[in-house]
Amino acid sequence: MSPMKHILTGFKVLDFSHVLAGPSATRIMAEMGADVIKVETPTLGDLSRLLPVFKNGRSAYYLQQNRGKRSICVNLKEEEGKAIIRELLKQVDVVMENFAPGVIGRLGFGWEQVHALNPRAVMCSISAFGQQGPLANLPGYDYIAQAYSGVTSMIGEPDGAPSLPMLGIGDVMTGVHAACAIGYALLHRERGGLGQYLDISLLDSYFHCHEINVQVYSASGGQTVPTRCGHHHFAVTPLGLFKAREHYICIIALDQQWPGVCRAIGRPELAADERYDKNLKRVERSAEVNAMIQAWMDSMPSDDAILKALEAERIPVAPVRTIAEAVNEPHLRDRGTVRAITDPKFGSLEVPGMPLRFSGFPNNIPLDAAYLGEHNAEILSSVLGYSAERIDTLAQNGVLYANPET
Repeated sequence: MSPMKHILTGFKVLDFSHVLAGPSATRIMAEMGADVIKVETPTLGDLSRLLPVFKNGRSAYYLQQNRGKRSICVNLKEEEGKAIIRELLKQVDVVMENFAPGVIGRLGFGWEQVHALNPRAVMCSISAFGQQGPLANLPGYDYIAQAYSGVTSMIGEPDGAPSLPMLGIGDVMTGVHAACAIGYALLHRERGGLGQYLDISLLDSYFHCHEINVQVYSASGGQTVPTRCGHHHFAVTPLGLFKAREHYICIIALDQQWPGVCRAIGRPELAADERYDKNLKRVERSAEVNAMIQAWMDSMPSDDAILKALEAERIPVAPVRTIAEAVNEPHLRDRGTVRAITDPKFGSLEVPGMPLRFSGFPNNIPLDAAYLGEHNAEILSSVLGYSAERIDTLAQNGVLYANPET
């Protein structure tokens, strides 16, 4: 739980989620001050505790996604364990889960049961394909939803195979969508409404990212079918990756920026050239335009010279950074976008910082990640009023579990 007051201080979340999408949502809520009670089951807990990198029994992956959450490890095969969860459900504002559709209901904690126990609770279910529909019962992860959404088909070289991005775009984005929906559901509740059930899917979130592809296909009556274009965009020129001496460099120039590109590359006359003065014309001659820019870049002495020439004309431009370069980028460090955290067993490591910033609250508040079942006694005593003797009995009977090594 956060030691500092923040925008969600006072709200309690019961979090059944694991690995990435759900934990991303509840991590953001924890970083906004919510008291997130993470429900884990014996003997492994969240599967992310098994993901590398490991040090002294601790997973860096788990630490990154679960800072600020209290861990209670309960055997849900035992009726006494289920009774604990039912009692906790009465005390919380939000319930989060990302099991396959139907699983939470079979455990006895579906929306109908939650709403009956706590009509003010907001419940959020995250899944690959949603809670209903022809695909709903299929197993799925981030890249599976990405493939179904048409997003994967847009990544890669035009004549090659599609490619996978090496980061959890879908899971993290869906977690942020979920946190957004939860926030508005709580706002509705605070204005006098009841709790809501939120059905958030990776597929819906991915499809939501098609800013141009779907409408172009639909509006053209299927005559225009967007496809992957490799280094350069199919609908804007110049918009793409150009090879410099040390890096690829991304350049984006819309119509208002095209004259600046022409001046930067030493060809100011092109701005008035009727072959290139509008984006649609440049798209038709994209090979020519891109070749002119590439030839200029080939003539430049350094990446820095290229960047300075384009930046002087206020052209949106960036070097394609490696992970190592991005982690050490002064701007990211200055803003706390790269954040250092310390765990008593793992030690220090750097992780992405909190992306949401509020003028009245601190950013990147200090948070710790719990070991498995670390807060069993604390939660049962402070939230449910259990005696120490009752808690000890539950632990001895295998209803509660803890492992301080993880």
